[in-house]
Amino acid sequence: MTLLRVATYNIHKGVQGFGPARRLEIHNLGHAVEQLDADIVCLQEVRKLHRREERYFSRWPELPQAEFLCPEGYAAVYQTNATTRHGEHGNALLSRWPVVSHGHEDMSDHRFEQRGLLHVQVRVARHVVHVIVLHLGLIASSRLRQIEQLGRYVDREIPRRAPLIVAGDLNDWGGRLRPAMNDIGLRDFQGDKARTYPSRLPLTQLDYVYARGLRPQGLEIPRGRAWGQMSDHLPLIATFSM
Repeated sequence: MTLLRVATYNIHKGVQGFGPARRLEIHNLGHAVEQLDADIVCLQEVRKLHRREERYFSRWPELPQAEFLCPEGYAAVYQTNATTRHGEHGNALLSRWPVVSHGHEDMSDHRFEQRGLLHVQVRVARHVVHVIVLHLGLIASSRLRQIEQLGRYVDREIPRRAPLIVAGDLNDWGGRLRPAMNDIGLRDFQGDKARTYPSRLPLTQLDYVYARGLRPQGLEIPRGRAWGQMSDHLPLIATFSM
């Protein structure tokens, strides 16, 4: 039996705080990603570049954040969702297993939020597992439309019998998107609430790992002072058996 550990983590662009009080956390996040010991790490709010922050922080990494955070022996896949005045950011996937292919689809529902999905095929033992990394919008009606678009994408791009994981920051307060995800054939871990936000005093779950064609084994959330300082979200780790 092959076990598969899948983590999702919104890293808040590697910076915490605002204005002159903001601090660079990307180096601590590099150690944190290694500590997750996940086979697949799904990241949101990952910077490819940011010219203003690069000038402000003397220790700003020379590599794009996805590559900087990638542990030795892993493969990194990144896709830009949003382009801003000073740079661009998006979703990323880090994989211990070989990457077969990857794709992207724009999921922007209106002009004020640039969103997208990252679709990566990973070869796990003898199986090809499809992984979709999401960061959904802030408006409830937008999120519903984005899940409908996700359903169309899955029907079009992913074979029905193929193992599928959908993970990310869904901005889903109270699990209201669960029925729509279930309609696509995706299930998440239910039971005790997996509170991931805000990281210092977790009150609700915004981060989810859904799957089909895989058997759920367990759910973990790292906690402690250090985890509460690196991002406004806590990482969520789900374990599956093939």
